[in-house]
Amino acid sequence: MKNLLYIGNQLHKHGFNKTAIETLGVFLAEEGYTMTYTSDKKNQGIRLFDMVVTTLFKARTADYILIDTYSTSSFWYAFFCSQVARLLKTNYIPILHGGDLPNRLKRNPFLSKLIFKNAYVNVAPSTYLVEKFNESGYENVTFIPNTIQLKEYEFVHRENIQPKLLWVRSFAAIYNPTMAVEVLKLIEEKYPEASLTMVGPDKDGSLLSTKQFADSLNLKVSFTGKLSKDQWTSLAKEHAIFINTTHFDNTPVSVLEAMALGLPVVSTNVGGIPYLLTHKENALLVRDNDSIAMATAIEILVNEVAMAKDLSAAAKLLVNTMDWSVVKLKWKQLLGN
Repeated sequence: MKNLLYIGNQLHKHGFNKTAIETLGVFLAEEGYTMTYTSDKKNQGIRLFDMVVTTLFKARTADYILIDTYSTSSFWYAFFCSQVARLLKTNYIPILHGGDLPNRLKRNPFLSKLIFKNAYVNVAPSTYLVEKFNESGYENVTFIPNTIQLKEYEFVHRENIQPKLLWVRSFAAIYNPTMAVEVLKLIEEKYPEASLTMVGPDKDGSLLSTKQFADSLNLKVSFTGKLSKDQWTSLAKEHAIFINTTHFDNTPVSVLEAMALGLPVVSTNVGGIPYLLTHKENALLVRDNDSIAMATAIEILVNEVAMAKDLSAAAKLLVNTMDWSVVKLKWKQLLGN
């Protein structure tokens, strides 16, 4: 089997949510690929240094270098490591995770070309990013969706939809966690028994500001902090609706997991979301930062249980196509044995 060097933020042990390097990397290792990873250093500067040094020393023995590529500050490790790979003539594959990458292509066209034009191939987990990269002149893009193992998720049929809301994400401004609190405030006006649980670690100070915002509105929101997958998927059984409030997105794994668990999804209609989900077919979609529209969508689900069940069933059919048993065939076709 091939030797792979995987570059990404391996920070789960530091209290952050798992990223692709800690999920896809494990899946590939289980398929027999020899994996080398970088980096698990918490400090961003030290992590960048570790990634570059590891690339320098390991690139020549790697058949391919996989690089998790984001649109914010982590864009820079993709840039530096890709250029080292070019120097050492090793094929590298950016895996495009950042929902705001299309804007990065516009802001930094020269640097973007150095990364993406010279890649062996760019892997996009959404057709949204395939389309946006194609529009920017990048033809070397292939679609391989984000993936989960469905056997790890118990699909629960909800006979009665209550306004018990679940939000799962890192607390960061781009994910707009305060919108979830605004939605609860609106829902409580009609449903005093409504509840909101927010699961995830802090990323940029947004956890504290969200707590303070909830307190200012006299709302009781359950903030669990970071939970293991087993913990939050078990918690999901006590909830009826999953909400996704992000400003930017690609193909969020937490939404795939919610669909696998049978939770009807209400999401902002941003980035790759409308390429993943179809309004009134497998989810309800609202405009970015439109708390009133999201609260209205939740009320519809509470009052129209048949619709909620239909959305949930259709979402399960969609997420079935993203099971690792299906997606691994695309990776094997790309990487070989």
